[in-house]
Amino acid sequence: MTMMKPKEMAERLGVTVRTLQIWDKKGILKAYRTPTNRRYYTEEQYLEYTGQSLQNKRLIVAYARVSNNSQKDDLKNQISFIRQYVNAKGVILDDTITDIGSGLNYNRKNWNKLLEKVMQNEIDTIYITYKDRFVRFGYEWFERLCKMHDTKIVVLNNVETSPNQEMIDDMVSIVHVFSGRLSGLRKYQTKIQNDKSLKGGEKDDPNAKGQAVSEQNDAKGD
Repeated sequence: MTMMKPKEMAERLGVTVRTLQIWDKKGILKAYRTPTNRRYYTEEQYLEYTGQSLQNKRLIVAYARVSNNSQKDDLKNQISFIRQYVNAKGVILDDTITDIGSGLNYNRKNWNKLLEKVMQNEIDTIYITYKDRFVRFGYEWFERLCKMHDTKIVVLNNVETSPNQEMIDDMVSIVHVFSGRLSGLRKYQTKIQNDKSLKGGEKDDPNAKGQAVSEQNDAKGD
């Protein structure tokens, strides 16, 4: 959502800034206010006032993520940082999307909804504070997916919003997963070694083999 100063809005509508002030007071075309109480307008207001369609409007969103509920303050900090950045650029967010879950988890509810909107060509830009807030591994693949649908991901590279402890926890999770798999493979290997059906019969018995050779020699002697 693009932000416009009163002068720009007045020029596009073909009126004076004074007229916009009167319309604002009368509620004809209400202006938004910044935290410092300065008036501004949006592209949506312009389109709505001039009777143009908003159906093809693509969204500008912020995405933030933390690993657990104890980090909710960090979640707010991420959104606050993004808002400050985009407002300084004259951009207004259409939506803020958040998740609580590991960056290794590809089943995050709101993250998947966001990707669905990307693939439906509904998203113009996604703002994130750091790559691992979007996904821990494979970021480049998802960035490429977004580009295929003309969606841009803007990474603000705020390291403070990417706690080292989260990365450590994720690495520990990976180690646990592979440790479990190795243990499973060992059990499977033992099962194969002990499976007589895979050996073509009974397991070889050295004593039985020696006895069979002796019997064959006796038969030759006869």
